[in-house]
Amino acid sequence: MAARVPTPARTSMNSLFSRISPSITTMIRMDHMHVMTTFHQYEAQAPDRVKQGLVDTVCVALEIHAQLEEEIFYPALRNVAETDFVKKSVPEHDEMRRLISQLRKLKPQDAGYDETFLQLMNNVMHHVADEETLLLPAAERVLADQLGELGAQMTKRRLQLAAPRSGEIAGGMVRSVGTGTIVAGAGALLACSYLLSRPRSLRGAGARHSPLGR
Repeated sequence: MAARVPTPARTSMNSLFSRISPSITTMIRMDHMHVMTTFHQYEAQAPDRVKQGLVDTVCVALEIHAQLEEEIFYPALRNVAETDFVKKSVPEHDEMRRLISQLRKLKPQDAGYDETFLQLMNNVMHHVADEETLLLPAAERVLADQLGELGAQMTKRRLQLAAPRSGEIAGGMVRSVGTGTIVAGAGALLACSYLLSRPRSLRGAGARHSPLGR
């Protein structure tokens, strides 16, 4: 079979991703920041609608973020060196998904809703702390010449994952309007990603010890 020759449009799109994408570690930190911002907007005494919107925003953002790390970031690290932290990261993601599934079976007025969200928040904060202090600085050393390319791959894949869930993302943002301000959280980041994926014509119209041993 003949090798597939990239079309000019495909080459142009890949070039665009390379130009606009931050490095993969910068992108991961941005995701962390947006999710943490949304976490801190949550209050037990908030109206049910607002709580539901915040939870929906966080859950979609975390699901997409975890899938991106598992498809792109962790495999790149494994190609360099397997580490205990990379090994435990996927089980931590699985526990996060379990809590998300549990939250989606509850309603904001249910007794266990706040407690389950708090547990999710604590787990994610622990995971983020490990990545921010250990894994990301190490990755920036051992993957230094690949960070930009991996960031472009993550941007492209994010658009693919976010586009079919644009309704969820928008709905979460609308419901999380509290005192007249839309939460500037992970939903905003994903919504922007979706907008970037639309045709231009439509847009115009509308450190500690390294865990990798390096």
